[in-house]
Amino acid sequence: MNVSLGDRHIAPPVLLAPMAGITDLPFRTLVSRFGAGLVVSEMIASGEFLTARPGTREKAELGADIANTSVQIAGRAAEPMAEAARMVEAMGARVIDINMGCPAKKVTGGESGSALMREPDHALRLIEAVVGAVSVPVTLKTRLGWDDSALNAPDIARRAEAAGVQMVVIHGRTRCQFYKGRADWSAIRAVKEAIAIPVIANGDIVDAESARDALRLSGADGVMVGRGIQGAPWVLAEIAAELYGAPVPEVPEGAALVDMVQGHYESMLSFYGGDLGLRCARKHLGWYMDAAGTPGALRKRVLTAKDPAEVQAILPDALGAATHERCAA
Repeated sequence: MNVSLGDRHIAPPVLLAPMAGITDLPFRTLVSRFGAGLVVSEMIASGEFLTARPGTREKAELGADIANTSVQIAGRAAEPMAEAARMVEAMGARVIDINMGCPAKKVTGGESGSALMREPDHALRLIEAVVGAVSVPVTLKTRLGWDDSALNAPDIARRAEAAGVQMVVIHGRTRCQFYKGRADWSAIRAVKEAIAIPVIANGDIVDAESARDALRLSGADGVMVGRGIQGAPWVLAEIAAELYGAPVPEVPEGAALVDMVQGHYESMLSFYGGDLGLRCARKHLGWYMDAAGTPGALRKRVLTAKDPAEVQAILPDALGAATHERCAA
């Protein structure tokens, strides 16, 4: 099964969600290595993106031209959104996503992200501006509504489809829920029934079982995985194998896991530079060690080390010891 965006196809329809500070180029590359239908970049704030100096990392190393990558943009004003879309298309982007789902206060406080759901007419102007600015497919990621009194995702999706949006991703929560409670996959069905373009279900999808339930309850055409992939970049490929018959990924264990984590760490250091890379990598290293059950003392040593060489030296013991303890349990 695949999802079509014009002449482009997402196969299998298992997507990596955009997550600020997480789905950077090194992590998207790692996830894609295991297998993913589409990976979405961290949100780009259109105004800040336009004023960044030429050659900065954000512009030079966005990875917009990688085949299975979608670039997500956010903003409040139509013209900067349209100009940012034109710029990332010129950089090689094959798909552009509009962020109308981020619940973070620093985003909604600027009347961007899910705050746009409170102003559907204004949101539509942004959508029309972006669609009109580019020739590549434009998609939309949003939530069920601002709160339980305004579940307007079906109406917004209908208007977005009429404006030329080619796929809608729905996180099964309202903005005011943030990430509390459980995602309501059944509520996504109203969006699916309102439009003919593909609908992707998002929220609390962490494995093949939850993906299957989300598809059944929502009627969606595919799934998007966010927090469930933290510390497990092979999860998308596992879901795709179970639900769509894609190749079964080889999940690394023991020395192979250490090699993968060390490689990811090196790629982050190269991407960000030593000092910033050291800090940005800590969350990923923490997730890897949480998943592996790394003993607390070793975990602390890895996360508090200030020298990348020291981190690399400790990692084999940290992950290797965790693997040994897990097998002996």
